[in-house]
Amino acid sequence: MATEETAGGARKATKSKLFEFLVHGVRPGMPSGARMPHQGAPMGPPGPPYGGSPAVRPGLPAPVMEPSRKRPAPSQQVQQQQQQQQQQQQQAVQNRARKKPVGFPGASEMPARQMDMREPQSDPTLGSNAKRRKMADKILPQRIRELVPESQAYMDLLAFERKLDQTIMRKRVDIQEALKRPMKQKRKLRLYISNTFNPARPDADDSDGSIASWELRVEGKLLDDPGKQKKKFSSFFKSLVIELDKDLYGPDNHLVEWHRTPTTQETDGFQVKRPGDVSVRCTLLLMLDYQPPQFKLDPRLARLLGIHTQTRSCIIQALWQYIKTNKLQDSHDKEYINCDKYFQQIFDCPRLKFSEIPQRLTNLLLPPDPIVINHVISVDPNDQKKTACYDIDVEVEDPLKSQMSSFLLSTANQQEIASLDNKIHETIESINQLKIQRDFMLSFSRDPKGYIQDWLKSQSRDLKLMTDVVGNPEEERRAAFYHEPWSQEAVSRYFYCKIQQRRQELEQALAVRNT
Repeated sequence: MATEETAGGARKATKSKLFEFLVHGVRPGMPSGARMPHQGAPMGPPGPPYGGSPAVRPGLPAPVMEPSRKRPAPSQQVQQQQQQQQQQQQQAVQNRARKKPVGFPGASEMPARQMDMREPQSDPTLGSNAKRRKMADKILPQRIRELVPESQAYMDLLAFERKLDQTIMRKRVDIQEALKRPMKQKRKLRLYISNTFNPARPDADDSDGSIASWELRVEGKLLDDPGKQKKKFSSFFKSLVIELDKDLYGPDNHLVEWHRTPTTQETDGFQVKRPGDVSVRCTLLLMLDYQPPQFKLDPRLARLLGIHTQTRSCIIQALWQYIKTNKLQDSHDKEYINCDKYFQQIFDCPRLKFSEIPQRLTNLLLPPDPIVINHVISVDPNDQKKTACYDIDVEVEDPLKSQMSSFLLSTANQQEIASLDNKIHETIESINQLKIQRDFMLSFSRDPKGYIQDWLKSQSRDLKLMTDVVGNPEEERRAAFYHEPWSQEAVSRYFYCKIQQRRQELEQALAVRNT
């Protein structure tokens, strides 16, 4: 479909331009092979980016802490409290890492550790467990845009992509709303009525050939049908009745009827064969199969609304238009209608509610009139090649409806668009990591000594939180630390906790023995 290919192609082209700009620095409209000149300091240190080697803290041996520095094994209740504290401390570390100033990296940002700082990439095949991408993740930070003025072209493409997505989404909603309404086209159905006459043959062996008979054919086709699947002739009708001359065929055999059922097999025409050697007058009654159903209005209501046969929704809409035009709605109670003389004749009441209209309208709606065709079945050999043709107006589904449905259900280009989206996100993450490396290198080059000291302090604070160490080890190793006023109370509390713990153990032991 042209609309589907256009929308998918536009989105795919936009994604491709975004990715091409991020990776190769190619501005839209530049010739192939051209690159944008980079200005300012280079983005990141010389050499390859950080690798993915395991994290190793520089200068630390394998045992991070001495066993004597750690707490003794606490009880189960104390362990739960410690786990809660650890979770809070880890959250605090994450919050601090987010608020860390530029040029002051934390534990995960040092190049000496050679840690792979890239977050795990999302895979479209992973489902709901994969990292969900957001539009905000594709925006370049302001500081990067200031360093590279050419990145404004990428932001322009991003704004165009957002506008394109909004336009496509709005069109999809419009199509969904349009599909809820019936979409019909008026077409011409050409009806062919012909007959053949088989005279009696005295030398015939079977009984059929020895008796004269005629055969009536009723066929038809849709004119200028562009659809790939041709609709069968019987699919346009709800019923077909052929009424023959009652004097010739009697009251019990003069009607030929066909009515649609849920199991009806569609056909391209109908055939009726009867014995006879004289011309027969017949009447064809064709009842069209309206979808949605249509009704014939009561003559009085039809003259008032100017509608002969229409769907229920169109009839109610015409009624409401008549009420508005003639200001029949009660000004004080909007739920009621004050009937004029015409409404009083039709509905037989001076006042009625809006909710009563569908019920009262049921008695005024009649089945639509059938199409009546009078035909003469001729047995004259000169009339055998004559065929009567009639054109009937029918309503068929608009072919645009199927195209609109296929557009909504189509998944063409979705995988390629998702792949380009992932590449754009990965490239933006890589740019952000290079920006962190650049800031680190610049800060380190300005004041190496001060930067290392600040970094060691930061690492020390992070180490305390990660290893659950309480206090300052540097102060605790000095004797003056234990002569401060709080030490007496701390010793008393420590012995009190030990005594309580020992008492609980003894009580549990005695309870086991008694049982």
